[in-house]
Amino acid sequence: MEEFLNQTRICFGEHALGYLKQYHSKRCFVVADPFLAKNGMLSQVTGYLGEAKVFDQVVPDPPLELVVAGIKELEAYEPQILVAVGGGSAIDAAKAIRHFGTRIAGKKGNNMSFIAIPTTSGTGSEVTSFSVITDKDKGVKYPLVDVAMRPDVAILDPELVKSVPPAITADTGMDVLTHGLEAYVSTKATPFSDALAIWAIAAVFECLPRSYEGKGQEGTQGDGTAFKALASSPGTDWEQARARMHYASCMAGMAFDAASLGLNHAIAHNIGGRFHIPHGRANAILLPYVVNFNAGSLEYNSKDCSDTAQKYAKLARQLGFGGMNTRTSVKNLVNQIVKLQKQLSMPRKFMDCGVKPEEYHEAMEQLITGAQGDACILTNPREASGQDIASILKQAL
Repeated sequence: MEEFLNQTRICFGEHALGYLKQYHSKRCFVVADPFLAKNGMLSQVTGYLGEAKVFDQVVPDPPLELVVAGIKELEAYEPQILVAVGGGSAIDAAKAIRHFGTRIAGKKGNNMSFIAIPTTSGTGSEVTSFSVITDKDKGVKYPLVDVAMRPDVAILDPELVKSVPPAITADTGMDVLTHGLEAYVSTKATPFSDALAIWAIAAVFECLPRSYEGKGQEGTQGDGTAFKALASSPGTDWEQARARMHYASCMAGMAFDAASLGLNHAIAHNIGGRFHIPHGRANAILLPYVVNFNAGSLEYNSKDCSDTAQKYAKLARQLGFGGMNTRTSVKNLVNQIVKLQKQLSMPRKFMDCGVKPEEYHEAMEQLITGAQGDACILTNPREASGQDIASILKQAL
């Protein structure tokens, strides 16, 4: 027997932040980063709350020390509601703070509700049981997985993502694409996770270029057929495109929370921990090489291609850029990923991110070992040896 479960209530659309009004009389502990506090966005959230203690020390790739500091403040304040505001780092930090904090506090902390409010469209952390914490000393990211970490409520208010800079829009958008593609070919994929993944993937190809380029620009990936069929209104302007990307991020999060991820994330977690490359950017650089690896040999007719290759090909046809057979359809999918990277002015190699070849090769064994030990690799559709991972790493340098 299989099951599909997501216990998070999702509030979305214009004025979704209004959901917070009901907590005006509650003691709230708010986790955010200093930038949100400075630019005034945090006040859009706290304005709905009554008594609130703000913990705004979150940094990218939240380290273990940050989680410990947050737990101490959480214990001292004894809130009724935990509110995480920000990108994946803020929500992941809040998850870890609540997870370990309530365990330390015992039953007293178990009734604390958890609300996640993303201000970027990428991680889907607001609906997942995943949290990624960094050990700075070892230069390693640890993905924590526990259904108890899923937020009780996710608030997707498009107003909060209107001012996201283009570079971050690109990084986070490609993270959505990676989540969708890995969930789609995961060994734990189901018809339910596939439906969410396909919607998210289609939205990325259709809406991410417009989200990145700005108002008045049109997406050019595929012909939009799949997105128009899957969305009630595909949107024709920049604000609608950003709203759709916000929802796509959440849907991809639900997809991979159910189906898990794969080799792409297993390698990216280690690249990010070692070289401090933004997570979505690391995923994007690896993605064409991992798709090619997962598809296996494409030198034969479609009937001889792997099941994974055929599934990629089916997706390419749904998106409007399929080919005459499985081989050409998979190649078209990879080409469209690369085309999207170029359209978003993204680096396509790790050297373009400032990684020095000598340091990269020196870290190779550590990266391979880390990827092999990452939980995400367990659901990759094709088993990857150390030599396979080394080959992907060399191609991506």
